Amino acid sequence: MNAGQSSPNRDRRAEFLALAGELRGELHRYCARLMGSVIDGEDVVQDTFARALVAIGEIEQMPLVRPWLFRIAHNRALDLLRSRSLRKAEPIEAASDVADESSADPMEVLMRQEAVETAVSRFAELPLPQRSVVILKDVLDESLRDIADLLDLTVDAVKAHLARGRARLREINAQPPTLAEAKPASAAVTRYVALFNAQNWDGLRALLADDVKLHQSTYPMRAGAADVGMFFTIYAKFEGVRLAPAWVEGREVIAVFENRTDAKPAYFMWLEWRGERISFIRDYRYARYVVSDAELVLAAEGEAATNGDAS
Repeated sequence: MNAGQSSPNRDRRAEFLALAGELRGELHRYCARLMGSVIDGEDVVQDTFARALVAIGEIEQMPLVRPWLFRIAHNRALDLLRSRSLRKAEPIEAASDVADESSADPMEVLMRQEAVETAVSRFAELPLPQRSVVILKDVLDESLRDIADLLDLTVDAVKAHLARGRARLREINAQPPTLAEAKPASAAVTRYVALFNAQNWDGLRALLADDVKLHQSTYPMRAGAADVGMFFTIYAKFEGVRLAPAWVEGREVIAVFENRTDAKPAYFMWLEWRGERISFIRDYRYARYVVSDAELVLAAEGEAATNGDAS
């Protein structure tokens, strides 16, 4: 393919990236709740963008970006959930009454507020059809017609899933939530945090495996100790950043506070280890929407766990 032929593809990719970048947070709100995990939800978002970029070079006409991305994300999430054997069969029943979407019915407003305030992990307790419909309607405020088109359902079927999903969500929220456990940090993460807060960048580079990888949202993957070591060179330029061991969804992570006086972290990162060396770093600095829905708790004070596997 010559330069003249490839130019439209480049223009199309640039147009797509400009439009799609604005949808990342909204896509994550959907995928995180569908997966029941802010981390798995972001993995689906990343995969969605990767698949869309490949597809752009193979299609003749650019589709409407928003519904196209949501359909890719929805199908990818369902593939992952099926592979985990989490999908449950659910018969379609006759549609229950649902208030007209254009009305300002107080009960409608209340149910939407309840869905928005429901913890991400609790959506996993809904059967998938109910889960998808409730998230799209009550969290993202999609129209019944658009939801039907996305999920390949009739509007009546959407209404049925919505009514049943809302009722089930009320039952779930009536039960006491399981509070996230503040476990002690591992020795490996404790050491990493101490070195970072002391700005001992050479000490941190010494922890990197030779084939370590770094992933930061839309940025290209970095690989190799020399290239990933630049990660710390960049952080050395930021004044006031401090780290603290934390937990999200049972996974040990590292909360990042951009100012030492901040009460809440701006984002988090997590590490994978091979023995005493870091093999993978995921840094959510450029995907801050992930932490907004995360049930993050700081690690408990006290003796660090001896297991160095923080993945």
